[in-house]
Amino acid sequence: MRVFDFSLGEMLWSRRSVFLALLVGGPVVIALAIRVAVSAFSGLPRINGSTVSGSALFGMMIWLIYIRFIVPVLGVFYGTSLIADEVDDKTITYLFTRPIRRSAVLLGKYLAYLACTVLLVLPSVVLVYFFIVPLGGSIGESFPALVEDLGMLAIGLVAYGALFSWVGARLKRPLIIGLVFVFGWEPGVLLFPGYLKRLTIAYYVQALVPHAMPQDSAVSVLMQVFHEVPSVWISLIALCAISVFALWAAGRMVETREYVLEQ
Repeated sequence: MRVFDFSLGEMLWSRRSVFLALLVGGPVVIALAIRVAVSAFSGLPRINGSTVSGSALFGMMIWLIYIRFIVPVLGVFYGTSLIADEVDDKTITYLFTRPIRRSAVLLGKYLAYLACTVLLVLPSVVLVYFFIVPLGGSIGESFPALVEDLGMLAIGLVAYGALFSWVGARLKRPLIIGLVFVFGWEPGVLLFPGYLKRLTIAYYVQALVPHAMPQDSAVSVLMQVFHEVPSVWISLIALCAISVFALWAAGRMVETREYVLEQ
């Protein structure tokens, strides 16, 4: 808990906090611009002759901006930095000479990452919800979907952060490897049938709240054709297993690895 307290303050006042603020503030600005544009032109956009509801716009933003971009990027940037930044800054020695287990240092920093990202991402989603959903819809009817979205995003942050905390503890240049994984490997294997998509986190996250996926997207059509959408319970079990195993592996790596600082 002491590592958590120290790391949380460090994360909130670091240069990464500026990046985080821009990342979670972008969708809010987009939602506000859509609200102003709809009010100015007195009408919602139309696709193929049908009016797009506020709930549909919100679902598209959840899918395209949060699930496919913000959550993976935060997991990569923060998860890989938990140990790698300490090595690069040559400060890891000061942490490991304290009378606490090395794995406790990693766990405390991981919990600080979760607190920092969840407490900023989820309010951003709520603001987007109140800007977008009232356009041609009712807030009360779609509120249960909002709760599901918030839970899904929190679980995604847990899983991505755990996986990349292991990557950061195990490999050199973890940031590059993480970006290749979330923007190369995951989008690529999701478009093709087979078992490889089960080796991604996005495959299980996107199945938790199917309403968030645009029904006319290429990924949605292909996954429906090949019947590759797992059930909610399978997704939850898989994400929990990935998170627990990745954190355990990261803790073991930190406990056993000798970190040689470059001069």
